[in-house]
Amino acid sequence: MKAIKFFASILVAALFVNVASATTPKKGGKKPVTLAVDTKSSKIHWLAKKVTGQHEGTIGLTSGSLVSDGKTVTGGDFVIDMKSIVCTDIADADYNKKFIGHITTGDFFEVEKFPTATFKITKVAGGNITGDLTMHGVTKSITFPAKVTMTGGKASATASIPVDRTDFGVKYGSKKFFDSIGDKAIDDVFNLDITLVAGK
Repeated sequence: MKAIKFFASILVAALFVNVASATTPKKGGKKPVTLAVDTKSSKIHWLAKKVTGQHEGTIGLTSGSLVSDGKTVTGGDFVIDMKSIVCTDIADADYNKKFIGHITTGDFFEVEKFPTATFKITKVAGGNITGDLTMHGVTKSITFPAKVTMTGGKASATASIPVDRTDFGVKYGSKKFFDSIGDKAIDDVFNLDITLVAGK
């Protein structure tokens, strides 16, 4: 009987050790840290082209965060303020206002109805980031190369992201949908150059 109790106690001890080792983080492992995006230091530059030229400008961030393991970024998300779109290459104030009015209303991004766009990182593999971009009420998964650096508990990430607006239901001026549009065509793809700065 004593032998049975002895072996039973050994079995219980072994189970306890196994459970403890499974739930205790390995030495040297770091818990993920969430870093708040500095919306003032972070920047988004946009560039859109058409047959007869191009326009560019900036757009602001409402909020965001990056998740880090101490060495690199492993996740995160951010919110873009679609109402903050600015065009920087049209000097004439009236024309600039008209242009912004056009791209923020029904023909393009409908910012009153869709005031924000969001991006949520779903995968980081090597130098590529994959995530869900939600814009104009549509969510699509996109993948793009990014450069990420970690210094003193702060993270910075830069990327140049081509976005096909027609994937998000923005069809105005697209040859894909209007064959006879000629030199009034607007490129389907516009580019977002993003710099994110985040820290505790």
